[in-house]
Amino acid sequence: MSDWDFLHDMHERGYSAEDIADAAACGYAPWEAKYIDREWAEKQLDGAPEDASSVQPAPSRDGFPFSILKHMEIFQDLVECAERHYENTGRYLQVWGELGEIYAEIKFGLRRHATHAPGSDGTIDGKRVEVKTISPEKAGDHVLVKTQGDFEKLLIVRIDRNFQFQGRLIDRSELTGGAGKYLKGRLP
Repeated sequence: MSDWDFLHDMHERGYSAEDIADAAACGYAPWEAKYIDREWAEKQLDGAPEDASSVQPAPSRDGFPFSILKHMEIFQDLVECAERHYENTGRYLQVWGELGEIYAEIKFGLRRHATHAPGSDGTIDGKRVEVKTISPEKAGDHVLVKTQGDFEKLLIVRIDRNFQFQGRLIDRSELTGGAGKYLKGRLP
């Protein structure tokens, strides 16, 4: 029996498509969930502010977005906006670096450093990573990165003319041009 057979069981039990999609997203059947007693939860919230506007968000989440689902929606919205702008004007919206880094967060698990932190953009699996994005305006498949950068890996993100994304994570030792001011990396 597969780990996902419960989705078929849910369909047979009459669950809605939305309930089945929710179960697929969380990876378990509703009858396997642990429920919190409402009375216990209300006791835990005694003295908590009634108005949520008084609660301030944490300044960071250790390099991760607060909600990966919301982050994916934002990414899709930004890509669609850039695409619509191009269709409407024939000019590209210059958001490539940010799109490349958001893609890196979603696809590769990049944990970004604070804005404008020198040396690298974040970490993946504990390794410092520099992200370079190749926009649809560029014909080449290579990027240059300063040798002085404090990074262990280079992540090249390519966005093509159809707004499709491709990424490749390269170890710094695989980059060429180590004697000069820049290192060169390329997509295959």
